[in-house]
Amino acid sequence: MMIQQKQEGSKGSFYVEEAGIVLAEMTYSMTGNSLMIIDHTEVSDELRGKNVGYQLVKAAVEHARTNDIKIIPLCPFANSVFKKKSAEFGDVLRPN
Repeated sequence: MMIQQKQEGSKGSFYVEEAGIVLAEMTYSMTGNSLMIIDHTEVSDELRGKNVGYQLVKAAVEHARTNDIKIIPLCPFANSVFKKKSAEFGDVLRPN
């Protein structure tokens, strides 16, 4: 499964697409060049239980590390992943 990314202006997403259909997507907004706000995550029933939501968050974290971006996970799912993986992902989490 390949996680893709697209961004137009300040809005973007990490997503999984098969045969032209988006099966999983995590959307975000950029505030300037150094702050990503994750606002929504959705995974189709077809991919539930396959760790796809976590993979979307992980892709955002890797992107943030590469581009010196901090993340605010407003999405409840993404926020729960950050809490569970605080040791692994804490370096990109923006402190409150």
